[in-house]
Amino acid sequence: MLLVDAERPEPVRSGARELALFLTPEPGAEAKEVEETIEEMLLRLEEFCSLTDMIRTDTSQILEENIPLLKTKVMEVNGIYAKVDRLEAFVKMVGHHVSFLEAHVLQAERDHGAFPQALRRWLGATGLAAFRNKPPTPAPPPYELPKLYRTEDYFPVDGREATRHTS
Repeated sequence: MLLVDAERPEPVRSGARELALFLTPEPGAEAKEVEETIEEMLLRLEEFCSLTDMIRTDTSQILEENIPLLKTKVMEVNGIYAKVDRLEAFVKMVGHHVSFLEAHVLQAERDHGAFPQALRRWLGATGLAAFRNKPPTPAPPPYELPKLYRTEDYFPVDGREATRHTS
């Protein structure tokens, strides 16, 4: 379909020409918009690629450097946990020995009397006959020291690893 007809008068032809120019899009403007859109997308693609490269580099650095450091720290912490476990066992053993010795002290106090000698003299000096004329008690059996731990066995002075004795 022709918008401009050769047989029509000139004003109609010029109006039709203007209308045709108005309705016909400029190929340069559309191409320019498409080029700008493509450039923007390429710029964003380049940013995305650089971001993925940076992530890949960071991941490689983590795998090559930080993971071995973390493994050594885990080994150190496991060693500390083992020492804490040994120390807890030692404290438990010492608590057992303290309870044992406390029972022995209480038994010795019952066997030999609970009052110290100075207190008996003082009370005897006040004139109380019950403290002066006490019947002689038979000689107590000789005291034997119980077998206990030696701290040096668990915490050596020269820094050697302690040999663990269990009781």
